[in-house]
This record gives sequence, structure tokens and C-alpha cells, in this order.
Amino acid sequence: MATALLITGTVGAGKTTVADFAGDLLIEAGVPNAVIDLDWLRRAWPAPPRDPYHGTLTLRNLRAVAANFVAAGAERLVLAGVIESRRERLAHEEALGVPLTVCRVHVDLSLVRRRLRSRHALDPKALDRHLERSGELQSILDAAGVDDYAVDGTQGTPEEVAARVLRGWQA
Repeated sequence: MATALLITGTVGAGKTTVADFAGDLLIEAGVPNAVIDLDWLRRAWPAPPRDPYHGTLTLRNLRAVAANFVAAGAERLVLAGVIESRRERLAHEEALGVPLTVCRVHVDLSLVRRRLRSRHALDPKALDRHLERSGELQSILDAAGVDDYAVDGTQGTPEEVAARVLRGWQA
């Protein structure tokens, strides 16, 4: 039976990078898998006023994409993205159609903000938005407690972080 792992954290924590490396490590271990970036499933404009992060669209796309990957033989689905509440976690698990484990990648906000300044150096408007969102989202995730376990995203290379994420998932 397939299972899913969502790697979550604030903006700039390295979720997508860690998910990509986790997929590579699963390939090296011979485990059929698929990596899904939730940001790409929601990337559309404009967003409805009552759904600024396209939550409904994300779940609709996730349902279809996950089913296709599982039908193609994926045993492990590795997702990168953010869920902000227990209700959202349950909705994502239902859309996936397989058991979901959530790992939070913790990164100090000072490092997150350095990463964001580098990533958005040529787009001050996006930088301001992401800098503000990083602290807000960190607080939301602290309070929501949607993760099953956490790893320190500052210790080692992204591949080493991914290995710790996978060890926690298999524990």
C-alpha cells in the first residue's frame, strides 16, 4: 500500500529541496516514488478572495495527481508544502487517498530571511511579502502542531536533511 509524506515548514525552510533529495534517496534505495510540490498544484491567478492560497484547487489537483502516481506504481509520495491546521491535514490525507505523515523542517528565521533575500534579490515586492509571511507562518505552524515529527534543516547538506526526514518516516 502506498503512503505519503508531507515535508512542511515556513517559506524558505527548504521544503522543496529536501523533498527532491528525498525522492532521489528513495530511487537509490529502489523504492518507487513520486515527488509533488503543492505550490505547483495551486499556481494559478487570480485566487478567489475567500481562498487566497487556492486551497480548493490544490486539493482537487492533488486528488488527481496522487491517484495517477499511485496507479503508475508509486509506493511513496513525497510532498513539499504547507498545511496550517488539523482540518487541512485531514483534507490533504483524504485527497491523497493514502496514509499521510507530516515532517516539519525547522530553520531559524534569521537563516530563512537570508535565503529569501538571496532568492528574491531582484523582486523587492516578493521579498517583502515573503519576509512578512515567513514569521507569520512560523507562528502558525508552531501553534497548529500538524507535524508528526521534525528535523533540523540547518544541520548538514540538503541531502543529509532528506536522509533524516526519511529515517523519521520509516521509524
